[in-house]
Amino acid sequence: MEASPNGYLLIFSAPSGAGKTTIVRHLLSVMPELSFSVSATTRERRPNEVHGRDYYFLTPEAFQAHIDAGDFLEWEEVYKGTCYGTLRSEIERVFAQGKHVIFDVDVQGGLNIKKAWGERALAVFVQPPDVATLEARLRDRTTETEEQIQRRMAKASSELGYVARFDYALLNDELAKAKAEAERLVKGFLRGDGVMAQGGFSVNQAALMEKKAAEASV
Repeated sequence: MEASPNGYLLIFSAPSGAGKTTIVRHLLSVMPELSFSVSATTRERRPNEVHGRDYYFLTPEAFQAHIDAGDFLEWEEVYKGTCYGTLRSEIERVFAQGKHVIFDVDVQGGLNIKKAWGERALAVFVQPPDVATLEARLRDRTTETEEQIQRRMAKASSELGYVARFDYALLNDELAKAKAEAERLVKGFLRGDGVMAQGGFSVNQAALMEKKAAEASV
């Protein structure tokens, strides 16, 4: 773990379409003490995305070179041939500004960062109200093919099972409410208040809900 006397990491993870990016952008707009960690990826750039702002768009060869050099805090092949990762230099860049790092990353990437930073990181799982809503949000983007949507939905089914591994699960059924709860949660964490459930649920509550859901399906 890179040393910093004051810096914290705020991790927002979710299946595609759950709304984590919108929530992270809101937090950045109202909390100047936060700065966004730009992830690296080998996927193609979408319309309106900017290299260095939304992602570092790398060739597979360049991405592999960073792996070989040990430049990534974490990385994974999220889909076949498509890799995402967090460069250590991003955390160093933000800490050098005297700010806290906020992440918009996939579920496994978020867990890997949390594992590396422990209590200096807050890991939030953005929970969609249901799978049908998740699919509808993906379709509303109109940026992906039917094959890509089905691939993301298959992955989402698996990712939803990881909710209990996060510090907090934030239900995004009403966006305004989810934004307000995310703001309350992050500010409380940075003050040292700990993770307290209000609009979502804590990890212990998440584990209990997961257990009850499993029992109900038997």
